[in-house]
Amino acid sequence: MSAAIIFSLLLALMLTGMPISIALGLTVLTFLFTMTQVPIEAVALKLFTGIEKFEIMAIPFFILAGNFLTHGGVARRMINFATAMVGHFYGGLGLAGVVACALFAAVSGSSPATVVAIGAILWPAMLKQGFPARFGAGVITTSGALGILIPPSIVMVMYSVSTSTSVGQLFMAGVVPGIILATMLGFTTWYRAKKFNYPRLRKASWKERWRTFLDSIWGLLLIIVVIGGIYSGMFTPTEAAAMSAVYALVVAVFVYKDMKMKDVPKVLLSSANMSAMLLYIITNAMLFSFLMTHENIPQQMAAWMLDTGLGVVTFLLVVNVLLLLAGNVMEPSSIVLIMSPLLFPVAMKLGIDPVHFGIIMTVNMEVGMCHPPVGLNLYVASGITRMGITELTIAVWPWLLTMLVFLVIVTYVPFISLALPKLLGMMP
Repeated sequence: MSAAIIFSLLLALMLTGMPISIALGLTVLTFLFTMTQVPIEAVALKLFTGIEKFEIMAIPFFILAGNFLTHGGVARRMINFATAMVGHFYGGLGLAGVVACALFAAVSGSSPATVVAIGAILWPAMLKQGFPARFGAGVITTSGALGILIPPSIVMVMYSVSTSTSVGQLFMAGVVPGIILATMLGFTTWYRAKKFNYPRLRKASWKERWRTFLDSIWGLLLIIVVIGGIYSGMFTPTEAAAMSAVYALVVAVFVYKDMKMKDVPKVLLSSANMSAMLLYIITNAMLFSFLMTHENIPQQMAAWMLDTGLGVVTFLLVVNVLLLLAGNVMEPSSIVLIMSPLLFPVAMKLGIDPVHFGIIMTVNMEVGMCHPPVGLNLYVASGITRMGITELTIAVWPWLLTMLVFLVIVTYVPFISLALPKLLGMMP
């Protein structure tokens, strides 16, 4: 009964057009103060302790690093390197876009930042080369989603905060799935380019490839700083985030010199605004999670699912459908923070590995970023390409279908997610 009231109230508030973060907070306060005896002091305490976790500090640092890299010329150099490596295949610039998005994802941790950084440079070049507008838009929009699967990933940090799963294990678990998805998106790009005989570039010499590699080396080294630092135990994921922010500043201002010191305050302010927005969502989501726990809803849900004889295969299918439907009305941060406390206890009782479950949720969030009505990548790509959401939705469908196929594979083959963490000795 409590669950029905809570979710009905939340849905009603969301249907008014109210931002999800405010709807969450109002739902919690309305229910607690009208239908329970929870003291107001406990609510206030939960508001503060909910975001008192060390892992949350990684979020503003990764956002800051991504903004420095977006404005600091790193994306352009990565595109040049990717073009030199794969530009001679069918759909050369499109393939270069997939590779560049994968590389930039490995240093930014943000899907929209990847779309902006790579798309703003690659989109005009693809049009000039003679590619159809929809082809270029499809590549940029979907490949940009790699930003939340290939580590570092802000979505993974939020899942970690919600479920107390190791961020380091999640980051390592995202490497192999990220490479496989990038390969599948690249194959889709190549196949459509070959089918319709889209342009390809001349084959770059090894000298040109080496030159573009050296030119982009400072950006690529950030991958080693983050992943290598976490794996070696030199620093925690949060400390790695702080290191990446400092490193990105040094590279953008003093190495590549594409950003002036006078531009730094603007980037800091932009990052602070984005961080504040996410932290506000996290605070209200933590309060919502507190209400769920107080009303014993996750435990009741887990007991009900187990009593109905729901097996692992069926449960994971239900999870995917539920998360894909949620992606129609909410953005990834809210979905992870709301759904994790509900679904995680059931997954644990069914013996599903928490790291594998985190990767499943992350891939679902990727798909949600690329389909309407609230797919954030669609809106970001729309700003770059000046195409409508409907036209963009048509443009992305071949790559979106590829992502759905990958979602099925990664859901039912845990080895893909768990192989690398186990190989590195991070998991038993």
